[in-house]
Amino acid sequence: MWVSDECRNSFMEMKWKKVHRYIVFKIDEKTGLVAVDKVGGAGESYDDLAASLPEDDCRYAVFDFDFVTVDNCRKSKIFFIAWSVRLPLFRSLPLNYSK
Repeated sequence: MWVSDECRNSFMEMKWKKVHRYIVFKIDEKTGLVAVDKVGGAGESYDDLAASLPEDDCRYAVFDFDFVTVDNCRKSKIFFIAWSVRLPLFRSLPLNYSK
């Protein structure tokens, strides 16, 4: 399984430039290449990410979560999310779970 340059570039823009709030990735069935499926703008929220995930297919996502500590310091953490449906389609099982 390979990661496209678009994935790497989008992640670096999210991490260092804070251009994106989240990135959703998918695995291309034919090539096995990990590609960007959707990018959320800086003003979008976790609810927007949840709404963008498909109900019938598996995806991977990263979400940049901003918060304030008890010491009143602004912080940011990036979370990796593996999204799988309750009853995954058999065609996506080998791609998403075997590698």
